Amino acid sequence: MIEASQFRNQTVAVLGLARSGLAAAEALKRGGARVVAWDDAASRRDEATRAGFELVDLAADLAGAKALVLSPGIPHTFPQPHPAAARAKAAGVPIIGDIELLALAQKAAHFAGITGTNGKSTTTALTAHILAETGRKVAVGGNLGMPALLLEALGADGTYVLELSSYQLELTRSLVLDVAVLLNITPDHLDRHGGMDGYVAAKRRLFHGQSMRHTAIVGIDDDICRGIFTALKGAGKQRVVPISAQRSVPGGVYVVDGTLIDDLDGAARPVLAMADAPRLPGTHNGQNAAAAYAAARTLGCEPDAVAHAIKTFPGLAHRQEWIATIDGIRYVNDSKATNADATEKALVCYDDIYWIAGGKPKEDGIDALAPLFPRIRRAFLIGEAAARFARTLDSRVAYEMSGTLGTALAAARHAALNDRRRGAVVLLSPACASFDQFRDFEDRGDQFRHMVEQLPGRRA
Repeated sequence: MIEASQFRNQTVAVLGLARSGLAAAEALKRGGARVVAWDDAASRRDEATRAGFELVDLAADLAGAKALVLSPGIPHTFPQPHPAAARAKAAGVPIIGDIELLALAQKAAHFAGITGTNGKSTTTALTAHILAETGRKVAVGGNLGMPALLLEALGADGTYVLELSSYQLELTRSLVLDVAVLLNITPDHLDRHGGMDGYVAAKRRLFHGQSMRHTAIVGIDDDICRGIFTALKGAGKQRVVPISAQRSVPGGVYVVDGTLIDDLDGAARPVLAMADAPRLPGTHNGQNAAAAYAAARTLGCEPDAVAHAIKTFPGLAHRQEWIATIDGIRYVNDSKATNADATEKALVCYDDIYWIAGGKPKEDGIDALAPLFPRIRRAFLIGEAAARFARTLDSRVAYEMSGTLGTALAAARHAALNDRRRGAVVLLSPACASFDQFRDFEDRGDQFRHMVEQLPGRRA
């Protein structure tokens, strides 16, 4: 665990006492700070009391804190700031997050940060996998997996590979990334950022403080990121590397005709057939592989070693996670697909899909998926979005109002068995948040996996 000693003998307030908040409180305490903590949920306050932390209602009193450490899920600007955040701003107290504490505590270490609307978890895990396979000392976390302050203290010979959400980037002031990877930007979390401009601005904080000693790796397959790439290149403050899953890009890394190409040195060298990386299906994973390859090469890894490591990547839970093939039907858990853009990445990978979709709807719905509807044999709709999705699918895709995940899985299995289509896939890719019926997308995916594992039939 990290010891956050930069606030030794000072008072620091911690708001939000889920796993990352408790880790921040403990790291500050170990570093010699007086920690005052609060969570609006009584159960979490009770847990913090049992852990020995002093509780103060920070909306009413900041207790002389020199900083407010805010869990990233708590709003500090839009749509309305939490009262404690408003109090801190009025008092001139800095509002920071746990990534900022890690950056201050581990100044000698190397940092690679990955963000984007979609693909950042896979790219983060793949980058860390490559570095570990090539003998580097690495720790991976942030928005993926382990909270940042529970990671090992690495020092000068180690590299932190961090998935960074827009929420976390807004709360990070001091971190300068050796390698900063921006994959893509499509509308998401707009209520938290006051609109698209605020969301893009939060993502662009990834490149804060970079100089020519640092590298920005930018996907150019969407208009917004292409504009950011052009602006960064024109400013000339850092090395800027383009990546693409759709076209050749001079001086970058890209996938063309299913082959990963390294043009970082101007040689346009083919390094990997993506078919040899079975846990990275689809065009979107071509972008993820290009990004991770570019990051690893920038950090000094050899091309052949990087390509070999990509082949051995085991994949990531809830991101097109193959669970089983039963009676010739594949079952795929893509619970992390919480918006239509993410679901699109899964739908393009399969031809005969029995699609389980729905949950707590996002603003954009599923209208943008219409070009892929011919791939869907039948949809099984669950959660709050079911009626809305049904209206979109009506007369274009056969559907059933399943209501719950268990009912949807049973119906999808029955339909796929009856249709006897070779290559049929039962795909959980909800295009929705999970909070109407599940704790989070991991809970949704874990329950799906468990149900599939209990299905009868011959496994291949």
